[in-house]
Amino acid sequence: MFVRLALALVGCLAGVVHATPAAAAPQKAYLSLIIDDLGQSLPRDRRVLALPGPVTTAIMPDTPHATEFAREAHRAGKIVILHMPMDPATGPFAWHPELPIEELEKRLNAAFKRVPYTAGINNHMGSRMTAQPAAMAWLMADLQRRHKFFVDSRTSAQTVAAQQAQKIDLASVSRDVFLDDERTEVAIFTQLQTAISLAHKQGSAVMIGHPYPQTLAVLERELPKLKAQGIEWIDIRQMISVRSNRATAAHGKDGLYR
Repeated sequence: MFVRLALALVGCLAGVVHATPAAAAPQKAYLSLIIDDLGQSLPRDRRVLALPGPVTTAIMPDTPHATEFAREAHRAGKIVILHMPMDPATGPFAWHPELPIEELEKRLNAAFKRVPYTAGINNHMGSRMTAQPAAMAWLMADLQRRHKFFVDSRTSAQTVAAQQAQKIDLASVSRDVFLDDERTEVAIFTQLQTAISLAHKQGSAVMIGHPYPQTLAVLERELPKLKAQGIEWIDIRQMISVRSNRATAAHGKDGLYR
């Protein structure tokens, strides 16, 4: 009896010694997509609503179909954000550095009225405006009061918008890849692959594109393939949660925006 027990114990120990350690679970790779400049053309913009996943619709307030399309996007279950014009953008809603805070607030209020159902905002253009610390600090505090999030489109390396959002712990996230600075399907496909590679490398990537025919053609063809490439397509609210208001290495250091 003792011999049998001893042999069994030796067998168990041998199994422990030779057991292969479990493989580490692969890092998750998340991708979010925002389409800017919506509200100009309903037939064009409805192609965005038909994309097979949680696309975020960024609607400009000074477009002819801003209000109607915001309602359609909301009914379709898409997140709606205000695509807020900022200098060097022009028009009745645009923010400029020389404007007093009272005028900035007036324009922001008017823009929100034009685009209902907004969960947050991102900047349209804004290379000069997002470099203004005082105006950006005011904006983030105002968005906090309204319970809305901010997406920094990062149209300028001098942006302080995400930095100001982080200072007050406003829910926010920053763009990683523009899909269609070059409007060819080859270039857009290359940018999409760049975003996918970045998501695998750093765990997540935020893409911004526009409703150009070339962009929509690539997205319609390639987005259904994301899962097979190990990518989980999540909405922008989930992305904010995934990143926990921390900057990626490209946008800051030790999680803090530069």
